[in-house]
Amino acid sequence: MSNVIKLTIRQVIPVSKYSSCLFNSLNKHVREYSSKTVTNADDIFKQFTDWETLSKKKTVSKAMKAYLERARQHDEFMKKQEVEYNIGKRHLANMMGEDPETFTQKDVDRAIEYLFPSGIYDPAARPLMKPPEEVFPARKAAEFDEAGRPHHFLFYTGKPNFFKLLYDAAEHLQESYKFEDKVIRKKAVPDQNSKLELSSSMWVTKEELELILMEKVTDLEYENFKLVMERLVSLPYSYRCIEFIEKYRKPLASQKFALEIPKPKFDEEGRAYITTYECLRKKARGDVTIFSPGTGKVTINGRDITYFEDIQSREQVIFPLIFTGLANKVDVECNIEGGGPSGQAGAIRWGIAWGLRSFVERSMLESMQVAGLLTRDHRRRERKKPGQPGARKKPTWKRR
Repeated sequence: MSNVIKLTIRQVIPVSKYSSCLFNSLNKHVREYSSKTVTNADDIFKQFTDWETLSKKKTVSKAMKAYLERARQHDEFMKKQEVEYNIGKRHLANMMGEDPETFTQKDVDRAIEYLFPSGIYDPAARPLMKPPEEVFPARKAAEFDEAGRPHHFLFYTGKPNFFKLLYDAAEHLQESYKFEDKVIRKKAVPDQNSKLELSSSMWVTKEELELILMEKVTDLEYENFKLVMERLVSLPYSYRCIEFIEKYRKPLASQKFALEIPKPKFDEEGRAYITTYECLRKKARGDVTIFSPGTGKVTINGRDITYFEDIQSREQVIFPLIFTGLANKVDVECNIEGGGPSGQAGAIRWGIAWGLRSFVERSMLESMQVAGLLTRDHRRRERKKPGQPGARKKPTWKRR
């Protein structure tokens, strides 16, 4: 007669192997199996494993299933868009008579401009063909599995990508401190030529940081981000983590121009000229024409620079000419109406700067952009509010 082994679940499966919560939920099954005789302990383990798998499947909530389904649909949508984009790019390359395998995005933009010319002022309204990841907003992938376990170790902070950024910055700080200590023990000094040069770049804006992280960032969190990055940059050996730092910096002159720089036309005398219309500032409206070469003559509504009585308005008008070094090399003719001296001077200043783009080098163009000469001033006078004396002024408050 074969030996019969009488085992209980408690004897076959140690408590330490599973959580106490799950084991307590199986207490009622222990009594059931404790009175049975079996010939193989693996049968009990198999039954227990099957029951555990079934219980996990039942714990998946409807909300989690819906979230995973949306994530799957988004991934399928992006894959479909990527396929359509690649097909369209091949067709475009065939129409242009070029090799589809070496047809880059720059070639796509050039082909779109050639095949679908548009005179629409706003570039956002022009036809374009971009990769799906640039057209459709980025979406986070599934952040947890079907069992509800988050993939990211900082998931419960609410902003895992942002705090992971701060965590990585702190890691680089610690590594820089350790490396600096090693150099000090060797009685060496840091190489001044290896110091980071960041004068031509700036930190990404709050909106750009949100696009990178795909998370909303408060003003305080953005200031903390800049604070910790500035601290990292100030270290003597911060060049060791230059790749990490450059991810969150952008050139000062990275802003693209709304329109391509126009080529100057030529008058009957053979002088090159360019006219800028819709020069706006407050209620002032005008147009500016620049002639090259010239003698530095500035004409405003048929009069010279004395059209403006105050010195500040005159300086506003001639500042772009002095900044670019063309004060005595071009002539300027302006027609302006509406507004006061400040508004008219601001409109002429912008018109002159915008027209000088056709007569300066690329390096000077970037300097003008950094100086703010090419940025239109959209400020307006704030309206008066009903119930109060002015736009911001409030009635005097008396306690008694």
